[in-house]
Amino acid sequence: MVQEIEKHLREKLIPFWEKLADWQYGGFYGYMGYDLKVNQQAEKGVILNSRILWFFSNAFLTLGDPDLLKYADHAFVFLRDFCVDGKYGGVYWSLTYDGKPLDETKHTYNQAFAVYALSSYYAAGKKAEALELAYDLYERIESCCRDKGGYGEAFDREFRPMSNEKLSENGVMAARTMNTLLHVFEAYTELYRVSRRETVADQMREILDVFEKKVYYPEKRRQEVFFDKDWNSLIDLHSYGHDIETSWLLDRGCQVLGDQTYQEKMGPVIEALAEEIYERAYRNHSIMNECENGIDQTDRVWWVQAEAVVGFINAWERMPKKTYFLEGAKDIWNYICQVILDKREGSEWYWRVDEIGKPIEGEPIVEPWKCPYHNGRMCMEVIRRRDALKRG
Repeated sequence: MVQEIEKHLREKLIPFWEKLADWQYGGFYGYMGYDLKVNQQAEKGVILNSRILWFFSNAFLTLGDPDLLKYADHAFVFLRDFCVDGKYGGVYWSLTYDGKPLDETKHTYNQAFAVYALSSYYAAGKKAEALELAYDLYERIESCCRDKGGYGEAFDREFRPMSNEKLSENGVMAARTMNTLLHVFEAYTELYRVSRRETVADQMREILDVFEKKVYYPEKRRQEVFFDKDWNSLIDLHSYGHDIETSWLLDRGCQVLGDQTYQEKMGPVIEALAEEIYERAYRNHSIMNECENGIDQTDRVWWVQAEAVVGFINAWERMPKKTYFLEGAKDIWNYICQVILDKREGSEWYWRVDEIGKPIEGEPIVEPWKCPYHNGRMCMEVIRRRDALKRG
């Protein structure tokens, strides 16, 4: 499994994303349709470009190929020179193909991914300006996106609150979301890992407290997803993909934090989330997408499968007697190879397939949310856990 996944990273994912570098205007092209045609004048999502910076930085750290650092450098220059708002701070939501601000929304989720990417790039390239920018964005999140109850979501260019259409779904308008909180925590985990700034560690602890007390629903062994400002859940929704992703990201954060109290406190949450997904959402060699009001949405989404591989391996490492987690991870990887992987020349992974494995035609291969973050990270996490997997 490890050799297959490393080969997939080297021979499929990395070459695909290298070819999307825009050497004329900077960054990476923002759209490839289902027909595999690249729109070189499509908007460039800052989330996409942050995730690409994260991808090439970590690919270099994982594989050691200096060419990968060149692509990370290219992504960093675009983020630094075009995506950051020099007047009001923070990063924009999206740019035009030639680097002009297009959507000036300042979203907490977007700021977090820039922090995440810049922190990893600092680890790879050792450029102090990357860490300085990451910390500046961290302070922007803390000063402009946070209130007494937690983190807000969407803001205008000057960080005045606005409605949260970008991270609200399923017919609700959320003032707070599990998804944004998770990725702020993920970003702070990486920032703390490379900087060891205790202020960041303090915020990580506060976020863990919120997950335990406000987000996690112990009776149902799941997280709630969308909330009002007072953390009241707005909808009966179980996001299978986010729960398995959360299980291992919280575990990683606790490991990086190195705080025994939080490791013990969060352990039952981490393990329960993984066990519930295995029991409830793992069907037909893959993970269903979500469940709303008791009704499963049965399409298989690319990123959910990637996160399930990592989440199940992580659960097995925590609970080695439960070997069904490791077998499940291997089974889902085989499903990815057979069904999710687009075998057409010049493509990558399908966005999603239906319950019987037929690709949903028309879904793009690349767009502002479709990136090498989940599947690339899956590959690198499996490689990182090589020794444990050999023992298994």
